[in-house]
Amino acid sequence: MSQILTEKPMVPSAVTESATGERKGLTRKEIVADHPTWCPGCGDFSVLALYFKLIEKRKLWHEKITTISGIGCSSRFPYFVQAHGAHFIHGRALPFASGVSLSRPDLHVFAFSGDGDAFSIGGNHFTHTARKNIKMTLVVMDNQVYGLTKKQTSPTSPLGFKSKTDIWGAVDYPINPAKQAISVGASFVARTSATNPNHVLATMEAAMDHDGFSFVHCLSECVEFYEGAFDAANPRKGGAFNEVPKSHDVTDEMAAYKLASADFPGYFGVLYNVNKPTKNAREAEINATLQGKFAGLKDWQILQKTFDKMK
Repeated sequence: MSQILTEKPMVPSAVTESATGERKGLTRKEIVADHPTWCPGCGDFSVLALYFKLIEKRKLWHEKITTISGIGCSSRFPYFVQAHGAHFIHGRALPFASGVSLSRPDLHVFAFSGDGDAFSIGGNHFTHTARKNIKMTLVVMDNQVYGLTKKQTSPTSPLGFKSKTDIWGAVDYPINPAKQAISVGASFVARTSATNPNHVLATMEAAMDHDGFSFVHCLSECVEFYEGAFDAANPRKGGAFNEVPKSHDVTDEMAAYKLASADFPGYFGVLYNVNKPTKNAREAEINATLQGKFAGLKDWQILQKTFDKMK
């Protein structure tokens, strides 16, 4: 499966400058690319629209954001965003995003995945990116089914779910993304739902502002292959959107784990948020220390020192 880069021509800088020369933030028109090809009613439309709104609201510029994904319905995301990014291979969005984040700490790195891309083939990458606390935001649009391959059981499909791979009903216990993220070391964990746009926007904003690995678990219904999966979390369909209690201490790991363990549909909002050194900061410190040993030397002198050590 080949890598498809989605870097697109940037809008001329004059477009984003006012008459006084002050640079403006991007408008929706400047960040919308190809027309989304999701099925009508897909929850991913909501997340995409709110990503555009986030970029507008925070006045980000093309050269300061990058959008990366793997494979799946949700992972078509970079095609629809007029910005630097990559539609990478299946399950490998996070390693690619890690490289971007570590080499370009000035960027806002956003990765978008689905439940299969993030928790099945990309499961180990999710674990290790979280524990390393690499600075980026991962938004997983979870529909509890493999939609792109036409209704197969995914890692988050509930017990008894009937699909083309489990015609008798799923017998494997589903994972709990929020619990997993907390347990493997993610420093920011939140849950939201595509049916609550204001909540999605506020959650993505909080995730973007976090200095570390921020994970947003977003329920995003697949109306084609698992219609009604999240009715229990939608008040308009008789469900309940239970927000995280205001008394909850987001720095308390055990309390966060307990909230994440609540029966479906669970709680929505920031479950866990702690500050700890990122891999970006630790590696920058190592690089600065080592570079300090060769301060003032020319390239050939540095090379000579290396050769001398080999004698």
